[in-house]
Amino acid sequence: MGTITYDFSDETVIVTGGTSGIGREVARRFGEADATVIVADIREQPKEDDESAPTHELIEDNGGRAEFVETDVSDPEEVGAVVEAAREFGGVDVMVNNAGIYREASLIETDADAFDQVFAINVRGVFAGCRAAARDMLEREEPGSIVNTASISSEYAQVGHSMYDASKGAVMMLTRVAALELARHDIRVNAVAPGIIETTFGAGNPDFDRELGDGFIHNDAELPDLNAQEINPEIPMGHMGTPEDLAGSYLFLASDEADYVTGHLLYVDGGYQIL
Repeated sequence: MGTITYDFSDETVIVTGGTSGIGREVARRFGEADATVIVADIREQPKEDDESAPTHELIEDNGGRAEFVETDVSDPEEVGAVVEAAREFGGVDVMVNNAGIYREASLIETDADAFDQVFAINVRGVFAGCRAAARDMLEREEPGSIVNTASISSEYAQVGHSMYDASKGAVMMLTRVAALELARHDIRVNAVAPGIIETTFGAGNPDFDRELGDGFIHNDAELPDLNAQEINPEIPMGHMGTPEDLAGSYLFLASDEADYVTGHLLYVDGGYQIL
């Protein structure tokens, strides 16, 4: 089957939640496409046990241009600071709002503080990223692209997911409202909706919940009663996705190939939403 080669030379891309999982792969792929990549996360080191090099160093080792900026996306001032840091390279051209967390609890057992934390990162973080990037693009009078990480949970309710599903539904609507308001300025806003994605995180990492990004993820530390044998038959394509399966969708939505696409929720889920 055919392949697409993207060229993001002379463009600056910010990826929040870019140290691990989907964010890491998305950042790496933009680096391969000759973009200057700013990895924004609350920690520099990847969470995967089999990865040692920070994402920005991985990109640089492969001949690309990248830097890391410590960023807590729940703080709009820190998000604004990372967008300001992109001015060193001419300003942000592509903003990927990927950072997020996952919590599971029934509605009646949900703690209000946990609910607020999920929304602070999953929703306010995306809001802050969209706003900061759009302001920068408008100030420079430049077109741009914003790609948010939504989820199959943006439209499909699941038992025990009141916090997560509600937050990802909000991401979908933020994406659409931003697309509607910014279209006349030639700023496109879209979202990728991952399905069940297989990612490996360090078991026992005390920062796991705080730092988890990448849309809807099952992992052994969070859901010990689920495994591939149980999940895979539920997916029409027969297997969980990987970050590599998802990364290309971000590059497509950010590229000129999608220059008439805005306000779109792109499912990358192996057909899961069909069920």
